[in-house]
Amino acid sequence: CLDRIQIFFPDPWPKTRHHKRRLIQPRNVGLLARKLKPFGQLHLATDWEDYALSMLDILSATPELVNTVSGNGFAPRPAWRPITRFEQRGLRFGHVIRDLLFARR
Repeated sequence: CLDRIQIFFPDPWPKTRHHKRRLIQPRNVGLLARKLKPFGQLHLATDWEDYALSMLDILSATPELVNTVSGNGFAPRPAWRPITRFEQRGLRFGHVIRDLLFARR
């Protein structure tokens, strides 16, 4: 079992007909959750608002996981998280970066 799984800026597949190709799907999240130790963390980040909201819905609906953040459900960017080239690109385009931090129950 793993202490943490980090997925930063997965391909958002922005076209509706391609959403089925997104990595963060209920089936995949269930598998990831089962690979975590109790209280292990699943940390995601994206610059696509639609994908961020979809990820938040999927993770919130996964019984094995609990959001570690209250309020709007998104976590502040931790200082230790590396800035990827996809994050840099998103920032250049004016996208808001959203982090999600869930833990295994």
